[in-house]
Amino acid sequence: MKIVIMGCGRVGARLATMLDSEGHEVSILDKYTTSFARLPENFKGQALLGNGLDEEDLRKAGIEEANAFVAVTQADNSNIMAGQIAREIFGVKKVLCRIYDPLRRDVYAMLGLEAISPTSVVANLFKESLESEF
Repeated sequence: MKIVIMGCGRVGARLATMLDSEGHEVSILDKYTTSFARLPENFKGQALLGNGLDEEDLRKAGIEEANAFVAVTQADNSNIMAGQIAREIFGVKKVLCRIYDPLRRDVYAMLGLEAISPTSVVANLFKESLESEF
């Protein structure tokens, strides 16, 4: 599977490493070259300096052949915009976006974008753990 990831922070780098080690073709974009230090030396994928909101940068990352696009930057709006570009302009079938704001996540889900809110996920895990102790 060909996957393009926008954002080489902790989550993006970890996801890219896991997918790469399983034999997937991975391209990861980030605006800062220092972010690529999070990737292991044996990373076989493509690490590109660029912006997932720029169509030319996405083309260099192989978006036109991608089966999936994942946006995991720190910026909700950038993740959503890049997700929409991947889906609407390039026709990527599987688009995932990290959205910190749970209210926004629900709105984007209604628009057809698959969004995961770590805020909600972690809050639910804490709640479950607290409840299991009593």
